[in-house]
Amino acid sequence: MKWILALAAAAGVLIAGILAYVFLVLAPGLPALDAVTDYQPKIPLRIYTADNALIGEFGEEHRDFVPIKDIPAVMKNALLSIEDARFYEHHGVDFIGATRALLADLGGGFHQGASTITMQVARNFFLTQEKTLNRKAKEILLTFRIESALTKDQILELYMNQIYLGQRTHGFSSAARTYFGKSLDQLTIAEAAMLAGIPQNPVRHNPAVNPQRAKERQILVLKSMLKKGVITEAQYDQASKEHLTITGRQQFDAHADYVAEMVRQQIVAEYKEAAYTSGIKVYTTLLKADQDAAYDAVRKNIMIYDQRHGYRGPEVFIRLPQNEDERDDAIDEVLRQHPANDKLLAAVVTDASPRLIKAELASGESIEISGDGLRFAAGALQNNARSDLKIVPGAVIRVIQDNKKHWGITQLPEVEGAYVALDAGTGAYRALVGGFDFNRKKFNHVTSGWRQPGSSIKPFIYSAALEKGFTPATLINDVQLSATSEEALRWDPRNDDGKYDGPITMRTALAQSKNVVSVRILKCIGINTAYQWLPRFGFSKDKQPDNLTMALGTGSVTPLQLASAYAVFANGGYQITPWLISKITDAKGKVLKEFPVPPVGADETRVIDARNAFVTDSMLREVTRSGTGAAASVRLSRHDLAGKTGTSSEAVDGWFAGYAANIVAVAWMGYDDPKSLGSREFGATLALPIWIDSMRASLNGKPELQRPVPDGVSNAEGDWMYTEFLNGAGVKTLDMDTVSISPP
Repeated sequence: MKWILALAAAAGVLIAGILAYVFLVLAPGLPALDAVTDYQPKIPLRIYTADNALIGEFGEEHRDFVPIKDIPAVMKNALLSIEDARFYEHHGVDFIGATRALLADLGGGFHQGASTITMQVARNFFLTQEKTLNRKAKEILLTFRIESALTKDQILELYMNQIYLGQRTHGFSSAARTYFGKSLDQLTIAEAAMLAGIPQNPVRHNPAVNPQRAKERQILVLKSMLKKGVITEAQYDQASKEHLTITGRQQFDAHADYVAEMVRQQIVAEYKEAAYTSGIKVYTTLLKADQDAAYDAVRKNIMIYDQRHGYRGPEVFIRLPQNEDERDDAIDEVLRQHPANDKLLAAVVTDASPRLIKAELASGESIEISGDGLRFAAGALQNNARSDLKIVPGAVIRVIQDNKKHWGITQLPEVEGAYVALDAGTGAYRALVGGFDFNRKKFNHVTSGWRQPGSSIKPFIYSAALEKGFTPATLINDVQLSATSEEALRWDPRNDDGKYDGPITMRTALAQSKNVVSVRILKCIGINTAYQWLPRFGFSKDKQPDNLTMALGTGSVTPLQLASAYAVFANGGYQITPWLISKITDAKGKVLKEFPVPPVGADETRVIDARNAFVTDSMLREVTRSGTGAAASVRLSRHDLAGKTGTSSEAVDGWFAGYAANIVAVAWMGYDDPKSLGSREFGATLALPIWIDSMRASLNGKPELQRPVPDGVSNAEGDWMYTEFLNGAGVKTLDMDTVSISPP
């Protein structure tokens, strides 16, 4: 009895000591509950189109905050069945489970298998992951405090929005988008169970990294759901067999990486690091349909150009080990170094013949390529193919699947392209594609790519000539300068096609992009006249040559600058300032900043006379009716298209700049390290197809625009002209009968 009493006394002292330690030492040092009672989740910067399509997200933690009332029952049931089946019954601590965990700790193993949802909230918000009794005691104390301060639904809401779920993703809403490209309310039972299995170990049960272990964990969740009675046997059978397509990366509603980066830089410059955590939402002026069409058009037409110029061979070669495990490891390693580029997937060839290729994808899928799928690389399958070109086992190739699920050989293009579309009246961006792939090359060719515009500069020279008495009907001698001027012997520009038509109108010369005529016009009006005229359209003086080569576009422009310049013709003579952001809100939707639409047609923005814009527009429409851009009118079936092709010297750059309705757009193609695109390539073959495919979406449903004739313009002598140049005034002919030309 003495021993029993002694032990009881000792136990009492021990318990009293523990309680004293807990309440006198640990409890006073516990953190305040502000983090949970006034929950401020770290929500990333998100960027949207004008019609609410998500195009970008930036922040260390990918998270959406979703109120508990909006979280679907299937997701809550899946989570609670595996993590805390008695969540709504206990008061924060499952004492039986907690005792088991403490005993395990005393025995040298700490498993935390009895942690409730509330205990996990306490640990995730306030404590470290160290495995000690001291930390466990703090966790239990905090758990009771949280249960007293919040309702069960509030606690579950915190957990489901805060928990880490792999791939830099926090919260189940963001995880649904990351792994399945869906919102929470679109999840199936199988998908919800897969997500519910991740919290126990976000690395081991990450479905994008460890699909097999994630599947095993999913089955456990489904069994728990069945046992709890939240799903039926039939639902269990269906969900356990359902094939899940897992992406493991952020899913956006439209491809606009270059735009998202432009916005990110601007927002971070203003809001600093808070931009990444405070849930700022930025709404741009882009339109999803326009942006999608532009992205597809740039990639499609770059690929078409690339395939016109032949197969360049596999990306790399590896040795395939005989041992199966080593072979799989070698394939996995090389494919990690050659990631997918949208639909262009890397594959390792395992068997090759002129009629059949077998290859493995990063997903582990084995594919076969035959028939038309081999045509592009047929030469690389011949026995006599060069070693660097030949497709053999161990070669890393690019493949793509068509609409009929047939595989074909392709390749990553070396050439680049860009496209930008603006509202011609307000300057609002409608679409922007800065390159073939942002992840491969982050350089934005639209805003930063200074390139020679070639013949796309000619309309601005013609515009300057209108002010000097020229009209679209002015006859100009289309013969080499050397035929009429000794001075030209030092520089004798040629027409691209090598054809010279003699006397032609200025309208026809622009439509057919006659180089010699453009040089004759510039020579006549004076280099300085044009040099002073170009800045009206936003061109940089220091980027333009102060000589006759200006007429052939040997200066430098960006696609954005060229689009802004063409907008002046499209809107009747007003300079625009491109703008991208319409409003900025906080996480709760409160407007932080709003950017109103700039005034359209304000007097202070007029840079050329309405007459000049109208007459130049009429000539640009001729380009798309009968000239180098005629394919646009044919393929788009519209009569209000206007624009100009451009091909720089040696076909280093290909352009098309033009407009219709209220949209002005520019397409460009070229190599980053400038080199010829090919002797048979022109703006009409390179950039115009991009422009047509993109504008088809932008112009869908928009009526054709017919320009009203401004005062001071007459249609006489077969074409438009300024009224003051009627009755013999103005320039009727140029260089028709002179041998030597002197500048005015």
